Amino acid sequence: MSALVFVDTNVFVYARQAREAQKQPVAAQWIDRLWREQVGRTSIQVLNECYAVLTRAARPPPSSMIVWDYVRSLLAWNPQPVDADVLVRAFEIEQRHHLNWWDCLVVGAAQLQGCGVLLTEDLQDRAIYGSVTVRNPFVMAASDDLGAYSPYGVDVPAHPRRGRPRRARG
Repeated sequence: MSALVFVDTNVFVYARQAREAQKQPVAAQWIDRLWREQVGRTSIQVLNECYAVLTRAARPPPSSMIVWDYVRSLLAWNPQPVDADVLVRAFEIEQRHHLNWWDCLVVGAAQLQGCGVLLTEDLQDRAIYGSVTVRNPFVMAASDDLGAYSPYGVDVPAHPRRGRPRRARG
């Protein structure tokens, strides 16, 4: 069984940017796999960032309606809202790991959804934050086995106030 996988903004963005000749097909493969297996997760924060990046970063910028259709389609992933639980978890993560606030919100949302993997290139590959292991989607193949990352049955405790994240072995 595959672990639940939280997808960060950059993966969704790369999947739509043809100018990223090497990253675009890899990101698209990840999204396709996670959709087929119904194990992909994300958050409202990520979808907000995705819309903002795709409507402002590309030159020339695509139609806002095209971008909106893409973002709206991702609502089918039932994104985690940014609510009080996410804020509290993000604060605990910030105190423990000293990540920037936006990354804390992403890690917190991934934890609260029971994800074993966070796909992003914004954090250190293989860093572990509670039950979530960061994986760079451009370092591993979309076909790789994700079962080893499954946090099923793992209760995610509050983070202690100091120390560095563990690194996965392997």
